[in-house]
Amino acid sequence: MPLALPRSLSPTRVTSFTACPLAFRLRAIDRLPEPPSPHAVKGTLVHRVLERLVWDHAGTDRTPAVAAAELERAWVELRGSDEFAELGLDDAEATAFRADAAHLLENYFAIEAPEGVRAIGVEVCLEADLDGLRLRGIIDRLDLTERGELVVVDYKTGRAPSARFEQAKLTGVHLYALLCEQALGKVPVEVRLLHLREPLSITATPSAQTLRGQRQRTLAVWRAIERACDKEDFAPRPSGLCEYCNFQMWCPAFGGAPPAAAP
Repeated sequence: MPLALPRSLSPTRVTSFTACPLAFRLRAIDRLPEPPSPHAVKGTLVHRVLERLVWDHAGTDRTPAVAAAELERAWVELRGSDEFAELGLDDAEATAFRADAAHLLENYFAIEAPEGVRAIGVEVCLEADLDGLRLRGIIDRLDLTERGELVVVDYKTGRAPSARFEQAKLTGVHLYALLCEQALGKVPVEVRLLHLREPLSITATPSAQTLRGQRQRTLAVWRAIERACDKEDFAPRPSGLCEYCNFQMWCPAFGGAPPAAAP
């Protein structure tokens, strides 16, 4: 029986399908629950602090001291959440978790001077129709240059990719550039990845050619998803990522089987 198509596609889901079609199905179509991971929760914490730093404070007030105060505020909120409780961290692990978040925020100031940032939006949700595909995405930060040009900024709290995989990691922000073109009628002059772990900034300049190529690749992924749903054929793609996958019990590569399609 054919599987139901997902209602929309996001840059994260595009990456998910190309990395492992089966994991995409279990996450986006079957919507199997996944436990929170320390890395993801820490990323949410750091994103929240940076969002407040540039949105709630004027340029010269965006200092490391203010960031530290916002971290304390966000930390208190997080400690009271069910999501944090599910991590099951003991006191020592929680202390190390917070210290690492503080380290990532210190690194942020090494790659960007926030007093000069002209943010016009944070956590900006955009949606566009691409030949019947509903493409959606949330941009961490959308800036405006002095000349009135858009800049897409994406924060990353994991390790930066090697030079070999750098362009692949820019796929997501190029999709955000495509979303800006489709939803806002304006192509960003830059898309920028801020890797806080190294720290390192990776920048690319969208062009008509890159946007056209991104559109074609995204539609090709969507057509592949349509075929996979029609045939109920989402094959696993074993890789080093399997070590961190929450779906091993459902994966044939680990002796499991995907759930049956709902009637």
